[in-house]
Amino acid sequence: MTTHVLDDLEARGLIAHSTDRDALRADLSAGPLTFYVGFDPTAPSLHMGNLLQLLTARRLQLAGHRPLILVGGSTGLIGDPRDVGERTMNSRETVADWVERIRAQVEQYVSFEGDNAALVVNNLDWTQDVNVIDFLRDIGKHFPVNRMLDRQVVASRLESGISYTEFSYVLLQSMDYLALYRRYGTSLQTGGSDQWGNITAGVELVRRAEGAKVHALSTPLITKADGTKFGKSTGGALWLDPEMLSPYAFYQTWIQAEDSKVIEYLKQFTFLDLDEIAAIAVESAEKPGLRIAQRRLAAEVTAMVHGQDEVRAAEQASAALFGRAELVDLPVTTLRAALVEAGLVSVPPGTTVVDAFVDAGLVDSKSAARRAVKEGGAYVNNARVEDPEQTLDDAELQGGLVVLRKGKKSIAGAEVERA
Repeated sequence: MTTHVLDDLEARGLIAHSTDRDALRADLSAGPLTFYVGFDPTAPSLHMGNLLQLLTARRLQLAGHRPLILVGGSTGLIGDPRDVGERTMNSRETVADWVERIRAQVEQYVSFEGDNAALVVNNLDWTQDVNVIDFLRDIGKHFPVNRMLDRQVVASRLESGISYTEFSYVLLQSMDYLALYRRYGTSLQTGGSDQWGNITAGVELVRRAEGAKVHALSTPLITKADGTKFGKSTGGALWLDPEMLSPYAFYQTWIQAEDSKVIEYLKQFTFLDLDEIAAIAVESAEKPGLRIAQRRLAAEVTAMVHGQDEVRAAEQASAALFGRAELVDLPVTTLRAALVEAGLVSVPPGTTVVDAFVDAGLVDSKSAARRAVKEGGAYVNNARVEDPEQTLDDAELQGGLVVLRKGKKSIAGAEVERA
């Protein structure tokens, strides 16, 4: 018996909120429905939280429903209000460029073929020609100010100040639902739980303007074990663009997932069968030192975002840094990314191993570096160092890079400056 998509989402921990669950289940069961999820171009790349939304859209599409992926060419010009203060507005040219970048990113996660082929839409298409009178009469009249003031993010900003621009953002986003309902019969919006207020405002606008009942569903925010979130506003974004975060660094973030969260991530970010994930959980508990679940998670998600070749490169780099594979076989881009993650310092020609170990932070002093060499615990490019006065010049790998290691686990990198 096929599992209902709502049951699968629930089992994977992907439902934080929903409107009338029974009505949504009935409509999903009645036949293909059109749904949408939106992304504002407030950066040149999507990130981990956006990936969860795209994968949720893919799950719904695999269940037979049609996804509309909205890239917010107009809402991106405004910016959703945040607790931390007013956003800096980006230029129209910048936002337009980011729209195209994000459009290219989203296209790899849903299918554009078949009866329920996905469609990418831009809300600038239905907002740029709306005049202010029509906007106030047709949209603004449906939004009681007291309800808008009750929104948590607005209430938190009232004392410090919030511009009318950000205050009215909810009207623009709600207008998207109404426009997509009228154009495509869209009857479900999905998104992160931090967008629940905006999403339900859209549901209410469709009801008030069209007398129609539509649905909403949100996924939980993805957090670490201590409850902190991954996000671009907190400096911890897991960007999907390889130019903003190398595939190696992306892989390493997943491989470092906490034991208490890794099975949750496997359910949410992979398409592995739940029975297989349960088996991985058992095996991981029996052999915690092997980090079986983390390795599978990193491999699955990195392959999905960056391709299988980058998974192999990341795995090879991890092995090579610790002497289990040849460093010279690594692409220079992968080697550099790995050393940046480990800690890469720039050193002048003629730098000794002792000085390099101090500069890279592997030891606290030159005497400690000499002691590491004497005890046989200092390595350059996985070769044990015999002479503490050895320079790095002859040890350069591709691009002037050198791998430094103290003992079995402490890794850093040095880049010999060009004369």
